[in-house]
Amino acid sequence: MAPDLPVICIFRSTRTDHSEEEYAILSQEMDELVVEVPGYQHHYSFRDPVTREGVTVAYFDDLDAIARWRSNPRHREAQEFGRLAFYEEYSLEVAQVVRQYQWERTT
Repeated sequence: MAPDLPVICIFRSTRTDHSEEEYAILSQEMDELVVEVPGYQHHYSFRDPVTREGVTVAYFDDLDAIARWRSNPRHREAQEFGRLAFYEEYSLEVAQVVRQYQWERTT
């Protein structure tokens, strides 16, 4: 893997119509929990309200950091509950960033 470039997890899902409020609470809890994982960098999520399809992209330093997040006991409980109540389907991809750059407009 390329040194100093992150590893990313891409989580794609389709939500059920099970409690938006309950989902928001658990999602917020996971957002607060993942920042405590050594090697976690940042993440962002979005969901289409019509199709209920969503994507979360999470950035980590390395595969070990992802393994720490994956094995977190509370995260494991949330995963199980997600399969039971929140998701019609989901997929997860883990990838190494091979190049990274950014551009910003200045005024």
